[in-house]
Amino acid sequence: MFLTEDEIVELTKKTRHSSQCAVLNALGIVHKVRPDGSLVVARAHANKEFGVAEDKKKPKELEPNWGALAHA
Repeated sequence: MFLTEDEIVELTKKTRHSSQCAVLNALGIVHKVRPDGSLVVARAHANKEFGVAEDKKKPKELEPNWGALAHA
């Protein structure tokens, strides 16, 4: 759901939160600042900004196990 601290460091090449914030602003990546100064970046937003396709696999539809009735 959110980028990890390590992923934010990898993306920004910065370890200080204020520097990370500046890089994210320059890249146009929307983020929030937590009360402790750490950053929150939505993975989906970052992926969209960099043109990474979403995994749009349709969840497998569940069906009853009709074969189980034959063994009852």
